Formats: sequence, C-alpha cells, structure tokens
Amino acid sequence: MGRTADQRRELGAFLRSRRERITPAEAGLPSTSRRRTPGLRREELAVLAGISATWYTYLEQGRDVRASDQVLGALATALGLDRSEVDHLFRLAGHTAAQAREAETVSAEVAAVPGLLQPHPAYVIGATYDVLSHNEAAGELFVNLKADKPNFARWTFTDERARHVVIDWEREARGLLARLRTLAGRHPADERFTRLIDELHEASPEVRSWWPHHEVQAQHSGRKRLRHPRLGAVDYAYTAFHLADEPDQTLVIYADGRPC
Repeated sequence: MGRTADQRRELGAFLRSRRERITPAEAGLPSTSRRRTPGLRREELAVLAGISATWYTYLEQGRDVRASDQVLGALATALGLDRSEVDHLFRLAGHTAAQAREAETVSAEVAAVPGLLQPHPAYVIGATYDVLSHNEAAGELFVNLKADKPNFARWTFTDERARHVVIDWEREARGLLARLRTLAGRHPADERFTRLIDELHEASPEVRSWWPHHEVQAQHSGRKRLRHPRLGAVDYAYTAFHLADEPDQTLVIYADGRPC
C-alpha cells in the first residue's frame, strides 16, 4: 500500500526542517554569498547524499516518489541525524529504520551502569546480542568479552569455551536461539539479524537442527549455572532490564551466586 499525500508531505516537511538547521560550514561546504533561506540548499544536500537534486526536490515537495533504504541512509548521514531522527525518517518513508543501522552504540551514561554494579557481573547487549558495555566482573566470568566485538550469540554457538562456561549449555543455547528468533520477528527487514542467523547456520549444526522448530521466547530473568574461572561452578540469579530510551538494548545483571 502506497503512502498517502499527508504522509508524503510530512516526510518532506521533516527533511526540510533538518536541512534548514545545518549550516554549510557544519556540512563541510565553503561559505558563499548571502542566502535567502537558512541552512543548506536542496542542491547542496543532494550532492552530499549523492542523489539527483531534482529527485530530492520531488521528495521534499511530497510528490509520489519512493526512497530506497540506501538513499534514506545517505540522507540521514548527510543531515547528521541522531538515532531517534533516523527511526522517524524511515518510518515516515514507510521503511524499517533498523535497516540503516550497521552497528549499535550505547550512550556514555548507559555504558557506565555496569561499572556501578561491580562486583556483580553486568553487561548491556544490543538487539543482536552485541555486547555494548560490561564491567570487570563480567569480563572475568565470560571469556568472550575479551574479543574485539563480543557477541553472545556468536560466542555461544561458535566458541567451544562457551560449552565449558555455560554448564547447561544445550538448554541455555536453545533458549538464546528462541529469543533471537523472537527479536528477528520484530525486525523483519533488519539485515543485521539476517547476517547473524546465516552465520550461525553455517557455523553450528545445533542451529541448523533447532531453527526449523520455530521456537520463540521472550527475554526473562531466572537462574543460570556458570563455571567461574576462580570460584568454580556457580548458580547465579540473573535479571534483564530493557532500557527506556532503547528498548532493544538490555542490561543483564548476575547476582546471588551460590556454589553448585
């Protein structure tokens, strides 16, 4: 179903508002003579985004044209949009905003939270289980956090050490895969999930065996048995909190550790 004229006008108005707030200097363009309107000209933004000035004008005027994911991403970059604005831009254009995201980031305030929870292992993960922040206790417990770009799903299914650390590996791994399917279902157009799931299928016979069962599971709290490098087998209570500003990001805390 195509977008209505009102939706197209709303998209055009949003693009214009963001174009007019950026100065040529902020966009890395040389200063020119006096301008009749604030911010960038349409032609300048089109050049920065690598698209036709005429086509961009049609888009801003609310004409019945459709922007691709690549064009929306280029415009978002040229306009210096933050993540909330990128989401809004993609939704106005009738797309899933997550397609424009190659990697998640975490604010400095959120990144500092796991450190405040020391000595309890704690970390923040993104939608596809990338670890965005963790404290020293989590780094000691989970050897994967020493990697350059740690990811819990990738570690669980492709690193043999995971089967040593996670005592009930099959149950926990199967639950993680069910949660990954649930998250992927919420973001059907997000290529990050597609790439990760394809990678796991190629690397893990368990994923190839379990995925066709279509198991789903919400993120939850509970208990988990893990093998600590100094303390041995420990039964932890863990709790997961979704962040208010970034609901796809989750703070996970391990506490109340008891020897198994």
